[in-house]
Amino acid sequence: MSWLWPVDASAYADHVDLLLGGFTVLIVALSAPVFILMAVFAVKYRRGRVADRRHPVDNSVGLETSWALIPFILLLGFYVWATWLFVDLHRTPADALEIDVVAKQWMWKFQHPGGQREINTLHVPVGTPVTLRMASQDVIHSLFIPALRIKQDVVPGRYTTLSFTADRPGTWHLACAEFCGVDHSVMGGSFVTMTPDDYAAWLRTADTDATLAEAGAALFRSHGCSGCHGPSATVHAPPLEGLYGRPVPLEGGEVVTADAQYIRDSILLPRSQIAAGYPPIMPTFANQLGEEDVLRLVAYIQSLADARPEDRP
Repeated sequence: MSWLWPVDASAYADHVDLLLGGFTVLIVALSAPVFILMAVFAVKYRRGRVADRRHPVDNSVGLETSWALIPFILLLGFYVWATWLFVDLHRTPADALEIDVVAKQWMWKFQHPGGQREINTLHVPVGTPVTLRMASQDVIHSLFIPALRIKQDVVPGRYTTLSFTADRPGTWHLACAEFCGVDHSVMGGSFVTMTPDDYAAWLRTADTDATLAEAGAALFRSHGCSGCHGPSATVHAPPLEGLYGRPVPLEGGEVVTADAQYIRDSILLPRSQIAAGYPPIMPTFANQLGEEDVLRLVAYIQSLADARPEDRP
């Protein structure tokens, strides 16, 4: 019955459908008596009809109170329910498969951890939590996957994330839900959910030269980053081994977490957050690296989360 109700590919989509259906029933139940009585009174008291048009005072405190209190409690319950779904959507699972997404006019570019790259098509395994780390190359976009009932804006200058777990194999539609230019309407593609075995087979057949972290390591060397951040560097720069996910004291006394956003800003906007105890000598790579390259560097630094300076070759 997809013509009557859109298909779904996750348990979260079922929860959203149930919320929407329940809220629709509530609104109809609250508004139907008003419209029904309007029609009844319009007929009963129409001009020329014999009817008792006196207005005797008939106060019912219980009826008036319940008419206000019961809808308020029901609506408050739906507010709590919707808030729970919102919080659940933005909760990132610790063991999620991380896939990088770069949006640009007018296409979606996906990068898997193993280095597999796709344009306007996203393959994911069913039953596995997936987190999309998304960046925009130009303007605001919004990734919308109707079968999952989820949508997330992709904003220039910062990372946004979207987590989900698909539970049904199939091919579904994805689109951009934010007007992003003249070809916004064609900025779509396919969302392909596969069994874990089929997904593993697809990964093996997809073309790739190196993993995302290995590609980041190559960029790290080719752009001279190892000259300052390497173990044998003479420049006083922060070590990157064990950095990802750790607290970083800043020059002004603030402490931030070295997440993907912090690393991106340190590469493209190095003067925005200067680590305490280090001179502000980091050059900007804003005109040399695109969002895809930065995501590869982030993946490389993330791969060093459990390493020590002496472990790097």
